[in-house]
Parts: sequence; structure tokens; C-alpha cells
Amino acid sequence: MDWTPDRHGELSLQEQIVHYFKEGILRGEWTVGARLPSQRALARLWQVNRSTVAEAMAELVALGLVEGQTGGGTRVVNESWSLLAAPPTDWLRVVESGRHQPNLPVIQTINRMEADPGVIRLGTGELAPELLPEREMGRLLQESARRPIALGYEEPKGSPALRRRIAERLGERGIHVTADSVLVVSGALQGLHLIAAGLMRPGSTVLAEVPSYPHSLQVFQSAGIRLEGVPMDEAGLRAGLLERYRKQYKAAMLYTNPTFHNPTGIVMSGSRRKEVLEVCRELRLPVIEDDVYGELWLDEPPPPPLKSMDIHGDVLYLGSLSKSVSPGLRIGWVVGPRTAIDRLADIKMQIDYGASSLSQWAALQWLESGWHERHLEQLRHQLRKRRAVAAAALDREFGGLASWSIPGGGFYIWLEFNRSLPMKQLFDAALREGILLNPGTVYGVEGKSCLRISYSYAKLEELSGAITGLAGLVRRLIL
Repeated sequence: MDWTPDRHGELSLQEQIVHYFKEGILRGEWTVGARLPSQRALARLWQVNRSTVAEAMAELVALGLVEGQTGGGTRVVNESWSLLAAPPTDWLRVVESGRHQPNLPVIQTINRMEADPGVIRLGTGELAPELLPEREMGRLLQESARRPIALGYEEPKGSPALRRRIAERLGERGIHVTADSVLVVSGALQGLHLIAAGLMRPGSTVLAEVPSYPHSLQVFQSAGIRLEGVPMDEAGLRAGLLERYRKQYKAAMLYTNPTFHNPTGIVMSGSRRKEVLEVCRELRLPVIEDDVYGELWLDEPPPPPLKSMDIHGDVLYLGSLSKSVSPGLRIGWVVGPRTAIDRLADIKMQIDYGASSLSQWAALQWLESGWHERHLEQLRHQLRKRRAVAAAALDREFGGLASWSIPGGGFYIWLEFNRSLPMKQLFDAALREGILLNPGTVYGVEGKSCLRISYSYAKLEELSGAITGLAGLVRRLIL
């Protein structure tokens, strides 16, 4: 809510709260069936006595605008005489009938709180504003202003020039494809949406590492597709389990994030990559390879992507500029057999008629300028410093409380607690202290107490202190 009562206003706090909800209900902002925040939450949000909120709610009940339900909170009923003649639309019922599944409640909270400048984002999977190349990009765009700017629609697969440049860069990593095998998408997440909508049938199953990023999404579930987890070890996805899981779940596809895995930071070994590809070939199990962190190595370059060893066209490869350059550009790509890429391009045209031509133009200028390589060098230097600060704080504060490994790149350190913790209580307690966490439960880890710690977003001077504060909360919950 972006409204707060005015302590110096002419109306009392209680009267202001009643007026706020009454006007919102009559305008249709709070629709029939909508559940209002709890009295405790409102009192905390507005910094007023809970009794003030309770009295305001009692007045709204008396007006016939809301009703309290045992165990269900306060809901809008809007039985005011002025609206009885034309019952308002029950938007709650309309929303709940939609096909796309809502995010998990904790993900909704994370997404909402990430916009709050007062919290330290200790789990956020993006670059801090000071790590984004704002000055370099601004200077580049100024210098490029004399060149023709693309403002119309691009081809279904995206800008031909950008696709050629992406194909050239992929060739440097051993993926030899032509521009016709590249589809420009609005971020790698849209690539996943397109694959789920265009290449999979409702009721089918996708295998993915557990823990892994897709478990925090509803992209597959909303398309009627099940997601089943395959265990990992220090070398990555356990390829020896794929045959059993393929048969058990009649899986249609495998999703894997082999390089600086989200959320564990694990890098699948070269031999394991070869084994996974061979097993999937034998099982006729297509592979989605998510390589959005592939350029973010900090110690040494990772093994070549699975796609670089794919001679049969079994792998759909996802890449993006969101993690290394700018999430705001919304530029990613899907690479694969032309039959699949043509199908995905057709679906993308139905959805948004192509990725932003202006963003594609900017991405092309960036990749052709030579700035990308220079930026990556600077970015790696900064991420090494941040990783070192996070590692030192963990060594100091979490010895005996948890185990972890320091990743060779990417953004994340996967923290596994030695004892069971009430993760919802830890999440809420940390948020009250101004620390926003990403608990392991959102990545498909049930029955274990884990956290994804990110060193990419929190300000460098806040990172160590936030980890210290987190350790204090953990100790209080354990005792």
C-alpha cells in the first residue's frame, strides 16, 4: 500500500482508515471476496495501535462493506445499498479462474519487497546498480546515435544482425550455429515460457536438478506440465539416475543449469556433461541448457557448454545479457534446431510480435563495440571482491552452524544448515530486521534448511553486516 494515515490530519486515525477502505471499495479497488491484510499487519505498516485498526474494521463491518471470517481474515462483501441494484464484478473469482498459476506466497513477498530501498537484498539474483555499465552504455548510445535506429518490428526470430553477432560469440564457446538457429527473446525466462507453450503437451513432465531455479517459477505448472527433481552431487546432475527418472515419470524433457548453477553455484564437470548428453541421447530425452551465468567465471573458464558437444540437435540452449550487462535490456536467446526455433518464433509473434527492436539495436551496438569484453573483466574483478567479503563473513559467523562451498563464478553461495530451522520464521524475522532472504524451499528443497546467499546485489559495505545479522537470527531460532 502506498497510503498512510496523516497523524496531523483533521480526521482521527480511525476515521481516516475507514474512509480509505470505504472509498477503495466503492471505487472497485477492493472487490468482492478480496481479503484485507490482517489487523496486525496494518498496525505494523501504519505504525498505529492495533485497537485503532480493530475499531476501524468494526465500523466497516457495521457499514456492510466487509465481514470477518473465522480463520479467513476480513473479506470485502460490499453490500451497501448503493450497489445492490447492480452487483459488482467478483474479480477474485475471475482471477482465480485464470490458467496461469500465481507465484508462491514467499516469491510474491520477495518480488514486492525487492522494490523497497530500505531492505538489504541478500538473496537477489541480479547485479547491483553500481555494477551495471550505465556510463559505458550511455556513452556508446550517444556515439551510435548517428547510425540508423531500428524502431519498427523486426523479423520473427529477431534482428538478423544481432542474431549473427550472437552466433559469432557462441562460436567462440564451441557452439557453431548460423543466425537461422538463433531466436532473440525478451530474456531467458521468456524462452522457457515459449518452450513450455510450444514444444510440450499438457500433462507431460520436465526433469530438473533439485534444487534449481524452475522450482521457484510457475512457468511449467501453468502450462499443465509437471516438474520433477533429479538429485545432484559435487559434479552436477547425477546422470546415472536419468534412465530411472525418465521411465518413472515418462519425462518429455530435461532442464539443466550446468554452469554456476542457480542456486548452488555448482559447475557440472566436463566428463559429467558428456555423460549427461550421451544418456539423454540414448533415452531420446531432449535437453534445455540454461547458460545465463556462463560468462561470469571468476577463477577459470568453465567446461564448454553441453550445446558445444551436441551433434544431433538434442539441446535447446538459453543465453542472456540480463546477468552480465543489464536486466533492463530484456535480451536473451534460444538456440536449437531450426524446426524448433521456427515453432518458437511463431509463438513469440503471437505473444508480443517480437522482442523490442530498440533493445535489440542497443544490444547489437554493445556487442559490436568491444565494450562487452572490457565490462566482463571489470565485473569479474568486482564480483571477486564481493565473493571474498561474503566468504569471510560466512567463515566468521557460520562455522558449526552450516556448510557451504565457495563457487568459481556466478552469484550464489548455497548455505545448508546443520540443524533443522523454521525457515518461514527465519524469513519473517530477517525481513523485520531489513534483510530479504531467498529460502531453499522455493527451489524445491523440502525438509532441509537452506538459503541462497547472493553476493551480487547488496552494497559491499552492507554485505558483511547482513550476514552477521542473519547469523544472530539463526542462533536465536536454534536455541
